[in-house]
Formats: sequence, C-alpha cells, structure tokens
Amino acid sequence: MASSSTSTPLLYACIAHNSTILTEHTTSTSASSLPSLVLPKISHSTPSKQTYTHGQNHINYVASAPSEYPPSQASAGGLTYLVIVDASLGRRIPFGFLIKLQERFLSDFAPSTTDFAALPSYGCAAFNGTLKKLMVDMGATQAGQQDALKLAQREIEDVRGIMTKNIEQVLERGEQISTLVNKTDQLGTNARDFRVRSRGLRRRMWWKNVKLMVLLVLVVIFLIYLFVGFGCGLPGWSRCLKH
Repeated sequence: MASSSTSTPLLYACIAHNSTILTEHTTSTSASSLPSLVLPKISHSTPSKQTYTHGQNHINYVASAPSEYPPSQASAGGLTYLVIVDASLGRRIPFGFLIKLQERFLSDFAPSTTDFAALPSYGCAAFNGTLKKLMVDMGATQAGQQDALKLAQREIEDVRGIMTKNIEQVLERGEQISTLVNKTDQLGTNARDFRVRSRGLRRRMWWKNVKLMVLLVLVVIFLIYLFVGFGCGLPGWSRCLKH
C-alpha cells in the first residue's frame, strides 16, 4: 500500500476490479480500511456513480459495467474508481478527479490488451506514482481543483445533453403515439360508419327480398288462375260454374 504525508483533501484513492485492488494511494491511514467494506457492495450490472458518507468523510466511486465495452474488453466493465475525501470538499472535485483518473488509467492499461480479471492484487502497482501525483495535483492545488471542477462540469453537461436527447426522443415518440391514436380513432369511426352502412344495406336487401317474394307469389297466383281458368272456360269460368 502506497502512502504519503502530502496535505490534500483527497485522503485515499484506488482502482479495483470487483473487490481486488489493483492500485492505490493513501494520505490517511484511517481511510485505508474503508474500501474493503465498500468494494464488495458495488454492483457492475450497470454503470453507476455513488457517494457514501462515513463520519466526516465521503466515499465517492465510479463503477463501470461490461455493457460499456465490446465483449473482448468486458473485464474493464468490472473496474471501480474510488476516492475518499474530506466531506467539506463537496462532490464535484472528487468526481472530476475520478473522471481524470479513469482516463489516465485506461490510457496506461488499455482494455484491448489488458485482462483486468486475471490480474492479482496490486497488479497495476506501476500506476501508484501516477495516482499519487493526480491526488496531489487535483486535490492540493488551486489549478488542479479547477481542472477537476471543469471535468465534473463537462460530465454534467454530457449527462444533460443525453437527458435532453432522451426527452426529445420521448416527445417524438409521444407525437408518433398521438398519430397512432388518431389513426386508431379514425379506424374506429370508419368501423362504426361501416356497421351503420351494413345495417342499412341489410335492411334494403331485406325489403328487396320481400318485394321479390310478393311478386313471385303474385306471379304464381296469376299462373294458377290462368291454368285453372283455361280448364274452366275463361273468361266466365262457365264450365266450372255449371258443375
């Protein structure tokens, strides 16, 4: 475990794969025992950024997920970037630090060539010096803190942009749904009109059939009249009446 007496509000930082610490640096021995309590509780099912409070300290971490990487680099999805700070520092500087830490670490240990799951404890100890320098630069200097704030602000703007895009997509889907509802209503109206027209058509066809039946009955009666009349001597039916 690397340590330093350099005064910085960043008390401890580490990078771990699941609960295996790959690299770390601490400026406070009281904070170095906390990661072993926090790391086993972190899930990598989805990307996450969280802050825990422990006394006067904040434990901030960024957890990656396999969904952020192609299958060949999935082990990078199990990485956690963690920093413990004095609570008075707030959250923007620590998360700005974590963003910078993630960029530097993945630059030195490319996911395309590193299987983080196969590394032993402190398997990235060569990064300890870089980690220490980042903690001092971004925690103890005004310029470093401003840089961390800018990184955090950039992250906020990126999230805001994603949220805006999602809202636009939701609104667009809302318009599509509204169009679909309108089409469904129109189909319902057309169906009702069709039923009305069908009932009217059935009624007209029924009357037409009735008229045809009446006409057919009249024709049959007339034919019977003629047939019987010829036998009885039309037009007076004289032969039948004499009987």
